[in-house]
Amino acid sequence: MTEQSRQAGQSGQAERSEPSGSSGSSDSSEGRTEVRFGEFVAVRREGAGHVAELVLDRPKAMNAVSSEMARSLGAACAALAADPTVRVTVLTSSNDRAFCVGADLKERNSFTDADLVRQRPVARAAYTGVLELPMPTVAAVHGFALGGGYELALSCDVIVADASTVVGLPEVSVGVIPGGGGTQLLPRRVGAARAAELVFTARRVEAAEARELGLVDILAGDARDAALELAGRIAGNSPVGLRAAKKAMRLGQGLDLRAGLEVEDAAWRSVAFSGDRAEGVAAFNEKRKPAWPGE
Repeated sequence: MTEQSRQAGQSGQAERSEPSGSSGSSDSSEGRTEVRFGEFVAVRREGAGHVAELVLDRPKAMNAVSSEMARSLGAACAALAADPTVRVTVLTSSNDRAFCVGADLKERNSFTDADLVRQRPVARAAYTGVLELPMPTVAAVHGFALGGGYELALSCDVIVADASTVVGLPEVSVGVIPGGGGTQLLPRRVGAARAAELVFTARRVEAAEARELGLVDILAGDARDAALELAGRIAGNSPVGLRAAKKAMRLGQGLDLRAGLEVEDAAWRSVAFSGDRAEGVAAFNEKRKPAWPGE
C-alpha cells in the first residue's frame, strides 16, 4: 500500500466537496444516482440498472489513499455488500492520469509510530472491503496503478486496462512491503516466481507487458467503457448464481481438488433450490429472457 507518484498533487483536495458520511444526489434527467461517502468516494448507478460504479474521486492527489479516503472506501464497500440489487461493481477513477497511486505518503510523512499503528486497521478495511465484495467486481485501470492502487485492482475479479496503464508494487523502494493484499494476491495471479521478481525489483510495468504477464486481464481502448460493458453482460445473469460462483472460486482457491469440490458442492446446494434457479430453467424452456427474483 504505498508509492505516491511524484506527479501527485500537493493537497489532494477533491474538485467538489461533500460532507462526511454518505449523502445521495440524483440526476433525474439522465437517470443517474450518485451517493457520496465523504469527500473522495462515490457510488453511481444508471437508472434501475444492476451495475454499481465505485468511483475513486480524489483527482488532485491522483487518488492517493489518505486515512479519510480509506474510511470512505470501507463505508462504500459495506453499503454495496448489503445491497442485493447490485449484481456487479466496477471500480473506476475520476482522474484522467491515474487509477490510484497508492498510499498518501505526504500524510504518512507526518505520522508518528503510534499514528501508523492507529491507521493500519482503517487502511486494511478499505482493501478488504473491495476484496470481500460478494458480487463480481471489475477494475477499470487507466494511467498509474501503483502500490495500494494496484492492490485495489488486484482485489477485483477482473482487471480491464488501457494503453496508458502502468502497474507495480514498489513498496520495498520506500522501506515497507505491499500491505493491501499484494504479497498474497499477486502470486495467486501470476505465480510465486513472477510475483517475487516484481515485488523485489519494485519495477513499474506498462500496459502491453502487464497484459502479457497476466497483471491485467483485458486491454481496451477505453478501460472504463469496456469494464462497464463487461459488467453489463455479467449483470444479465442470475445474481444468486453470480455471488455463489464467486464465493466458490474464492473459498476453493488454494485447496486440494477434493476439498475444492466440497466447496463447490456447498455453493451449488445454496442455489439449487433458489427462485433464480427455478426462473432460469423456466425461462430457458419458454425461450424468453429470465426475470431474476434474486433469491
